[in-house]
Amino acid sequence: MIVRLLTLSFLLILVSGCAPAMVTKGGKFPLMYEESPQSILILPPMNKSTAADAKEYYSTTLQEPLSLSGFYTFPYEVTSEVLQREGIYDSELLSTVPLAKFREYFGSDAVLFTTINKWNMSYLVLAAGLTVEVECELKSTKSDQTLWKYTGSVYADLSGGNTGGGIGGLIAKAIITAINSALADYVPYARKANEIALSSIPTGPYHPLHGKDRDVQIIDQIRSQSK
Repeated sequence: MIVRLLTLSFLLILVSGCAPAMVTKGGKFPLMYEESPQSILILPPMNKSTAADAKEYYSTTLQEPLSLSGFYTFPYEVTSEVLQREGIYDSELLSTVPLAKFREYFGSDAVLFTTINKWNMSYLVLAAGLTVEVECELKSTKSDQTLWKYTGSVYADLSGGNTGGGIGGLIAKAIITAINSALADYVPYARKANEIALSSIPTGPYHPLHGKDRDVQIIDQIRSQSK
């Protein structure tokens, strides 16, 4: 399979024709350094895509990378069970719950809201592409403020590439495209989207770079998109 991953930063460069706007982690997310949350509660994702099973698959990709970023994360299965016991079954209703309640139920310093904007396979006879785009927002259970917010986007080209000219080449490419599309697994691309988003988060207290990454530069997505 020939797969080309284009991160959001690369897409911005291609579309705008210029380098994306940059900002430091400390400049973009000062509240992360002020509050320095230790524990993060991962809420079930909200799904704006057309894929009904996107929530189930995406929810399995978040806990590990957050832990590697230096935060204590509550087991996702336990979180879901407690929320259901409290009568919260619909992820879209979570935004209406007072953040202090999550601190009361779980003792968490912050809550991670995630939204699946895209979880789509686009398919044509000679070309196929897979797009995963997730938006992450970390909110404080102490101050109710947004501590960190970022989007991770991945595009995978699943077309057959160059298989030669003529009708035979076109048929071969169509076959390869169909096979690649059928075999495409969204989860690795969801992990890649998380990797892109979480590369911007200031590290947590259980990471050796905690408090030392203020000057690390990241793409300022809002300024880059407005160019």
